[in-house]
Amino acid sequence: MTRPSHLPLVLALVVLCAPLMNACVPAVVVGAAAGGALVATDRRSAGAQLDDQSIELKITTEMGTRYGDRIHLNVTSYNGVVLLTGEAPDQATRDAIAAYARGVDRVRAVHDEMVVGPTTDLSARTNDSYITSKVKTRFVEANKFSATHVKVVTERSVVYLMGIVSRTEADAAAQIAATTTGVARVVKLFEITG
Repeated sequence: MTRPSHLPLVLALVVLCAPLMNACVPAVVVGAAAGGALVATDRRSAGAQLDDQSIELKITTEMGTRYGDRIHLNVTSYNGVVLLTGEAPDQATRDAIAAYARGVDRVRAVHDEMVVGPTTDLSARTNDSYITSKVKTRFVEANKFSATHVKVVTERSVVYLMGIVSRTEADAAAQIAATTTGVARVVKLFEITG
């Protein structure tokens, strides 16, 4: 089943809103051009990309309202497949977050990788961001596949890989990530094509 493309609507909104932001017009034009380049290289349709952003925002906003600082939640959606990472104070909260995510429109699957325990500190989160950047850099350097086809999420030094890729690309990405300094474990959540 194909989804209707939201790209024409987004472009129309950008065109309509641009005159209202005189000082921001150059930024809007540059942002739209950069966004268009990402849309063009992504294997998801423009509509699926917008759906993923909507899914992430809906879950993050609702869980932030419900639980506030009691949780640390990262929501990543790729082609309707949701990855939940972070920490919850107890199993009931973790289960409630996953159940809510499963009920969000256009969610095809949920991978609940949250842990029960205290939230990570800034140092751990900074280290995770550093690991993500190292993995992405190694993807580009290896030049075995387009790095834009693989989404990298790191939590507690565990690297999660998402994307629409071939088996060869999935294996290469996992091997590169697994041999990156600081990576404790690699979890493949790919959608394999052809």
